[in-house]
Amino acid sequence: MLRSEGLCPLTPEEAILMLAALGFNLTRENLLSSIELEPFKNFSSQLAAMDFFAYTAVDTFVITDSGSQLSSLKSRHRIYYGGGRMPTIHPNKRRLVDIFIKNNTIEWKVFEQRVRKAVKQIKHVQSRPKARSVYWYPQCKECICRTY
Repeated sequence: MLRSEGLCPLTPEEAILMLAALGFNLTRENLLSSIELEPFKNFSSQLAAMDFFAYTAVDTFVITDSGSQLSSLKSRHRIYYGGGRMPTIHPNKRRLVDIFIKNNTIEWKVFEQRVRKAVKQIKHVQSRPKARSVYWYPQCKECICRTY
């Protein structure tokens, strides 16, 4: 039920399918050789740190879990250091779930067209407006710096 309403994060497979349909095909494995990745093989936190640095430098960033603090951190970092020129895609998960459910029965070209159309119709594909602050204020009543 929650999934059909677009309230669940995209699975890794769905995220990869969406990115492939949009024409993105680079992965950590494409950028680094197996020899370069070997020292990090058994260290998931170091691989996650490597991914974070890659995300801050990529041309486009996709948020697959809108409730993730890490996604928020990455997009805020990109806005601040990217000067508002680094777009972030917030996919409409409700529309994409419908497309993914029918994925087994449609051809790749049709799937690709539907995903592209769904992403183009999203109003969240934007860079930061110039007049907006890049700072994200705490949601608590007292400022954190006053507690120390």
